[in-house]
Amino acid sequence: MQAEQSIVVDPKSPGGINSPHGLILFDGVCVLCSRGCRFVSKRDRRGYFRFVPIQWPRDVHSLSGLGNRSLIARIPFALVANGQAYVKSEAVLRIARELPRWRWTWVFHFIPRVIRDTIYDLVARTRYRWFGPS
Repeated sequence: MQAEQSIVVDPKSPGGINSPHGLILFDGVCVLCSRGCRFVSKRDRRGYFRFVPIQWPRDVHSLSGLGNRSLIARIPFALVANGQAYVKSEAVLRIARELPRWRWTWVFHFIPRVIRDTIYDLVARTRYRWFGPS
């Protein structure tokens, strides 16, 4: 799967091309994902991010262009910003770039995406075992 893909989103809704907000979709049952969102929320001084747990009804998922629940089960964290969807390590790094004191994480883009995503996939597969469900 591509880490970046065009999607159809209302241009003014969070994540849309004309929106001043990025939309983070996350596994609301996953402790790691929920704590990650809390971490981002506390550091998001500009109020840039909006958060949607993926357990919400299907119509909310269609707003993001990521309506396939089996896809979201494999990718517990996604970012929609400026009309683009980012998944796996690319989503995490783009989120970090928006946070003060975390912009330095751009250096991880020098690591090939296949390596970053392999690490991401390992954490995604074992997140309930390591951190438990909420």
